[in-house]
Amino acid sequence: MKLLDRYLMAQFAKNLALVICSLIAIYLLVDFFERVDNFLESQKTITLAVKYLLLKLPFMYVQLIPVCILLAGIITLGILNQHFEFMALMASGISVIRIIRPLLVAAAFFTLLTVAIGQWVLPATSAATNRIWYEEVNRQIPKGIIRDGRTYFRGTEGIFSFIRPNPLKNEFRNFSFASYDVEHGLTTLLTAESATWENGLWQLTNGQQKDRTDDNGFSVTLFKTLSREFAEQPDEFFVPPYKIEELSYTTLLRQALDTKISNHESLIEFHRRFSYILLGIPLLLLGIPVLLSVHKNRGRDLALAIPVSCGMAFVAWGAWSASQSLAKTATLPPGIASWSIHVLTIALGCFLLKRHNQ
Repeated sequence: MKLLDRYLMAQFAKNLALVICSLIAIYLLVDFFERVDNFLESQKTITLAVKYLLLKLPFMYVQLIPVCILLAGIITLGILNQHFEFMALMASGISVIRIIRPLLVAAAFFTLLTVAIGQWVLPATSAATNRIWYEEVNRQIPKGIIRDGRTYFRGTEGIFSFIRPNPLKNEFRNFSFASYDVEHGLTTLLTAESATWENGLWQLTNGQQKDRTDDNGFSVTLFKTLSREFAEQPDEFFVPPYKIEELSYTTLLRQALDTKISNHESLIEFHRRFSYILLGIPLLLLGIPVLLSVHKNRGRDLALAIPVSCGMAFVAWGAWSASQSLAKTATLPPGIASWSIHVLTIALGCFLLKRHNQ
């Protein structure tokens, strides 16, 4: 059986390499022609455009791997069936589940490899491609930065710092504002438990204000509520949404579990990215029994078997994508939205495999 396992794993790896290289080549070609005009209009060189595309290869790989795992498994098993090898294995008493086990092991290996790329390679390459595209080509220079879940922004009057759990709402927690003189000495320090932007004014609650006095001391004023005008509005706290793509899985998880930060967006992003990478195995489990059923009823022609099995599996992928929209609108918890499709797809795939095995 070890010989059979090695043979099927080698065929799977060969087909996976063929599929992913083909899809990445198409991805690169389309992306190049879509963006080359932007590079030329901003007077950037073609060399920079090529560098941008090469740095984007890890992102392309991560985005395509679930579909490629599905296609590689279906092609491997389809060719096996087309050459009567699958029939010979079944006739020798080997079950369907035993035959596809090496494919699942190979799929799990490449999935773990993708997780490693997403953890250690993708954050750095995403930061580089975002800097090239947004800052150098489109000249969208971020005005704020995020460190450990906090936003820091340098305004015209001073420096703001806060936690913004939902970037779509003008609600801020652990708000602080510090202003300095020309010699960088602190003149005002304003802190509040929370702050909101309402009717053109900042409304601060449960905080204190420290102002420097003439004798270089500080006067402290406590307040329950305070209305304050600043030169900046929330729309000017520009921290690009794409910045979260530059975080590793461990950073996202740490921010999501940090109760002091309460970063719901990090939790959604962690579940979304991690569940997407692991989507390839459920898709393969669903696609294989559909492929075998089409082979059994319609013959060994791959021209029909591959589209049908992929089509049914892509329905599951579409349902996963729709559930992510529900998670962003807080209609579903992030965990349920991201993993329920995996559970349902695996259950359906195992059910179909059991029926076919009988």
